[in-house]
Amino acid sequence: MRALILNIYKIFLLPHLMVYKFSGNKKDIDKDIQRWKSAKSLSGSNISLLLNFLANSPDFRTIFYFRTRGIISHILNLYCRREKYFRIDINTKLGGGVLTGHPYSTILNAKSIGENLYVNHLVTVGEVEGKRPTIGDNVSLYTGAIVIGDITIGNNCVVGAGSVVVKDVPDNCVVVGNPARIVKKDGKRV
Repeated sequence: MRALILNIYKIFLLPHLMVYKFSGNKKDIDKDIQRWKSAKSLSGSNISLLLNFLANSPDFRTIFYFRTRGIISHILNLYCRREKYFRIDINTKLGGGVLTGHPYSTILNAKSIGENLYVNHLVTVGEVEGKRPTIGDNVSLYTGAIVIGDITIGNNCVVGAGSVVVKDVPDNCVVVGNPARIVKKDGKRV
């Protein structure tokens, strides 16, 4: 019965396919779909997966609406709601391949965020005195992490749960603590 209801609901999602098809950010949406597909071990076409993720995941819808923002996306949000406690600042440049782990109370407000971001719940990426962070590719931000100010987090970094990052982090590092300190660099303990 649940599958039948879900398939009927997908009919109401068909306008999203038009928004997707004509979006200037279609490549980034495709990267998001592929990342979610891999993480959830699913198969299927981008269209069927897009409908599946839109039907089942408010956080995926939040990313989709961010990428396709405009009047039509606002209208679609009226009946297919985004996650109201997951916010992405409109000025953030967000690379493709974003994956979330139930991002309840998560805020992304950065100058730019690279490809393949993983973000968990209670994460704050924000500004200090109007200055925002820059985050590289393949970065994971775990539960309760705070990344603020005019700093740079390099590529292939992990920010551990509860960490407060207020200084630059070079590539290939794992940081933990408050204030955050590097515990691994290039795969070796520091």
